Amino acid sequence: MASAKYKIKKNDTVMVVTGRDRGKTGKVMRVLPEAGRVVIERLNLVKRHTKSSGNAQRQGGIIEKEAPIAISNVMIFCDRCNAPVRVGIKANDDGSKSRVCRRCSEVIGND
Repeated sequence: MASAKYKIKKNDTVMVVTGRDRGKTGKVMRVLPEAGRVVIERLNLVKRHTKSSGNAQRQGGIIEKEAPIAISNVMIFCDRCNAPVRVGIKANDDGSKSRVCRRCSEVIGND
């Protein structure tokens, strides 16, 4: 099964629109297209109980880390609109494409 193409990319600022962290914004650390999920910096934190291994760098204990969120539960955050927005694709004069905000037509990201 082929993975879907999403308009959310790494380093985008997104807002969670549903779930436990609703209303919070953060930066996308990783996009997992095959699972349809994104990992957002300092959001959807879960605790993992880890066993220490023999080497010094892997310490045991309770570790707090970010868990993936369904990509349908986040929207790109437009700085100009100061709100979560839908994203459109606009063809440029040179043939390249760029992502644009559907509210204000501002180009999103550094494509």
